[in-house]
Amino acid sequence: MPDETKSPSSPPEGEPKPAADKPASPGGVKATPSGSDASPAQSAETKPTPEKPAAAGQKPAAEAKPAAPPAKPAAAGHPAPPKPAGPTPTPWDAPLVAKFKREYGSGINALTYLGQNYLEVDRSLISEVLERLRDEEQFDYCVDITAVHNPKREKQFDVVWILYSFPRNQRMRVKTQIADGESLPSSVSVWATANWLEREVFDMFGIKFDGHPDLKRILLPDGWKGFPLRKDYGILQQDNEWVQINLGIESGQ
Repeated sequence: MPDETKSPSSPPEGEPKPAADKPASPGGVKATPSGSDASPAQSAETKPTPEKPAAAGQKPAAEAKPAAPPAKPAAAGHPAPPKPAGPTPTPWDAPLVAKFKREYGSGINALTYLGQNYLEVDRSLISEVLERLRDEEQFDYCVDITAVHNPKREKQFDVVWILYSFPRNQRMRVKTQIADGESLPSSVSVWATANWLEREVFDMFGIKFDGHPDLKRILLPDGWKGFPLRKDYGILQQDNEWVQINLGIESGQ
């Protein structure tokens, strides 16, 4: 029989068949036959995958700044120092004080505060003490009359007379306490300047002075309701009724 025709690509009998080429690995490295070590030629052909170029405006990884170190925990703060004690009134000792204390006893308390002398006088004695200060101690000028409102106190108001003696060149204050709704004797007969000063105290605090010749408001209209310098009178508060009737507008416009 004639010999079978063999493919030209087939190797001659007895010769080993060449190994079939295997596809390269994804990294560009040829696969190593199973169970055998890579040859030197294959190792030389192994190359690292090239890095992608940095995007525009982006710094290379080598130039990137190192991450900031973690913040240190804040040191425990020191407590605030105690608030220093403020000045306090101290007893006032003077011949005038000694004379009044002998006559009125506990009805008079004399104190000084930051160099300012004042007498605390019981309400029942205020009229007599004011007259004696003018006639016997030469306090011939009533500088001012004012008040302070303390709504949490039983006697809510401090009424204060600020007096000055021209012959002595000396200033002092006289204070008394009254409850809401109580009145005081007018001192217009002692100092004429007390006329407008008592009207202002009445206008702002609602405190009445018995015997005043014309006690009425001096800053606000006669029909105004409320007393603006009392602590329970809001800073933006108005008499809405008076504003509407007399100005024809809503309060706050």
